[in-house]
Amino acid sequence: MTEIKKIAVLGAGLMGHGIAQVAAQTGKYEVNLRDIEQRFIDGGMGMIRESLQRFVKKGQLAEPEMNVVLGRIHPILDLEQAVCDADLVIEAVPENVELKKTMARETDGSAPAHAIIASNTSSVSITEIASATKRPEKVCGMHFFNPPQLMKLIEVIRGARTSDETLQTVLDVAHRMEKETVVVKKDCPGFIVNRILIPALNEAVAIYWEGIADRDDIDKAVKLGLNWPMGPLMLLDYVGSDTTLAIAEVLTRELDPKFHPTNGLRQMAKAQLLGRKTGKGFYDWTQK
Repeated sequence: MTEIKKIAVLGAGLMGHGIAQVAAQTGKYEVNLRDIEQRFIDGGMGMIRESLQRFVKKGQLAEPEMNVVLGRIHPILDLEQAVCDADLVIEAVPENVELKKTMARETDGSAPAHAIIASNTSSVSITEIASATKRPEKVCGMHFFNPPQLMKLIEVIRGARTSDETLQTVLDVAHRMEKETVVVKKDCPGFIVNRILIPALNEAVAIYWEGIADRDDIDKAVKLGLNWPMGPLMLLDYVGSDTTLAIAEVLTRELDPKFHPTNGLRQMAKAQLLGRKTGKGFYDWTQK
């Protein structure tokens, strides 16, 4: 079985920086954090520092240990340099199938032969991503949830040709990061969580957009009536209306028209009302 010593995370954005932090902080792995522009890397490292400082303020992390964690994370612009010595590569680029296949193909050409390629995709077929490589048996899904520093679950998804060894290695890495895992035995759009969640978020947007209920009452109803820790519209602001729309479109195209995104969701994405990542969505995040 492949021993994982170094992890490369491709993408320093909303998910990527959190995955890199968890790998370095909890998993105690050496981590190469790669993005396509220095400003994205700087932004990701800034978010990691802010997150670690919050742990320090809460007394959950000593300041010297924070510096040790930061020392384990190596910001890199060049893809080949980022993956050439990695044992596990976790791709966390935007939810676009062609972009993910391109990243898999380029990673395959530069990573060591033993390296596993995992995708943090929330909806794209692992089998299709793996088809862009010459090592489909070493490709699987490793779906973290936002924010990765706090959310305990990782969905581990088997592609059509994923080997048992690859699956077990990724499960072991997830457990070293102190995550709970579920295995998706068959590659399917949306996996477990998003196949259930996206219709609920879509309907919450429809109720709001049609003027049936106010934002706060929609979120209050679901929190108290279904015992969710937060309401669907606030959750949508965490996920992003653009990401939610992309997942809904994949589910519609590959599974069933019942997943068709509402016009309200499309309008939110077009208006760049994406939630936390742009500062405004259903809620105003500029003051939070």
